[in-house]
Amino acid sequence: HRRFDYRPKTDPYCQARYTFCPTGSAIPVMKEEDVIEVYRLQAPVWEFKYGDLLGHLKIMHDAVGFKSSLTGKNYTMEWYELFQLGNCTFPHLRPGVDAPFWCNQGAACFYEGIDDAHWKENGTLVLVTTISGTMFNEMAKWVKYDNETGIYYETWTVQASPDKQSIVWFDAYECSKFILRTYQKLADLGAVFKKIQTNYTSIILFSEEPIYLGNETSIFGPEGNKTLAAAVRDFYYPFKPHRTVGEFFVDLLKIIDRVILNHQFYLFYNLEYWFLPMKFPYLKIIYEEVPLPIGSKTSFGV
Repeated sequence: HRRFDYRPKTDPYCQARYTFCPTGSAIPVMKEEDVIEVYRLQAPVWEFKYGDLLGHLKIMHDAVGFKSSLTGKNYTMEWYELFQLGNCTFPHLRPGVDAPFWCNQGAACFYEGIDDAHWKENGTLVLVTTISGTMFNEMAKWVKYDNETGIYYETWTVQASPDKQSIVWFDAYECSKFILRTYQKLADLGAVFKKIQTNYTSIILFSEEPIYLGNETSIFGPEGNKTLAAAVRDFYYPFKPHRTVGEFFVDLLKIIDRVILNHQFYLFYNLEYWFLPMKFPYLKIIYEEVPLPIGSKTSFGV
């Protein structure tokens, strides 16, 4: 997943149904001698709206919590879509604009408090490690860098097969990947993690070797490939938001026809378009263990 030099301003066309990070605050500087508990937080996606519905499918959202022993204050940190998941997964087709229009930025959100009920009721709130104030402050600097350079949300993992040793063509870049990077950073700073099982959600597409198509300019620009441009737009059309149930089912049939019967999927990744020759089992949601990390340098006491 590509790193960028800076985060571009968002286009006013991109509108969030739920405001991004409404209670967000700057990450505080902790006293060096503070002892801070670090919590793994996980709950079903859209739990605030649908309760445990997506928990049954193991579609989970991840975050990390901190508790300062000096001040007693709790904090939550997470990384998610600026304009909701649908906008990060599929583009808008705007009248009079040839290229699909993406509202696909994701970012970190840090705020005071941990909503215990939200995480505990249908998910997880568990202590994973303890760190010093110094380590927390180093992590905060890294979060700033990570957030300014890793800016586009990517829903899909793309693999050659369901096997454990399968080739991974494209890695997802979403909430859980941020938490995994944060844990790794803490481990590298000397945090020692508890021995507990930690599972995460992945949404996987299965494909033969992807075919590179080009970027927005080379496909949709004045010298672009009109046939390819039409095929890409046509592919994304059924994924638009739906006003009626009938409209949804008509478009669902088109999607099944394209992706499963005709083995076609167009992926937008690192600002480039790829064609995925889809193969069985096409799509799978998995909830698998990714162990807590071991540091890359010698641990020091906290």
